[in-house]
Amino acid sequence: MEINYNLDQLDNVAEQIIKNLKTKTLLFHGNMGAGKTTLIKALIKALGSHDEVSSPTFSIVNEYELTNDKIYHFDLYRIKDIEEAYNFGIEDYLDSGYWNLIEWPDVIDDLLPNKFDIISIDVKEANNRLLVLK
Repeated sequence: MEINYNLDQLDNVAEQIIKNLKTKTLLFHGNMGAGKTTLIKALIKALGSHDEVSSPTFSIVNEYELTNDKIYHFDLYRIKDIEEAYNFGIEDYLDSGYWNLIEWPDVIDDLLPNKFDIISIDVKEANNRLLVLK
């Protein structure tokens, strides 16, 4: 699935993504500043969380509550190797059955579940993005 969108269309884009997901593990790819965290904020809202969403750049993982579910939002940009991921217990999160939204997932490729969705974001213009969901 491909979606060309402007940033003011994020709520609609989030709804479209959710309708087309096959798993609860989403891997986000895109350059710095492409809008991964901004899209994740819209997704968390669309999934029904009322929590204040912020980037987990320094905390590595943030947790958000849903009715009868949870969302774990990871920013692995600062993780240097898979050992660091083991040290904060990433496998427990991945095996939890809850939502896992992961920015910069390449460092944990060997730990990923067999099934996941990939979201790639490319900046086309200042306010325009191309999203590909696989």
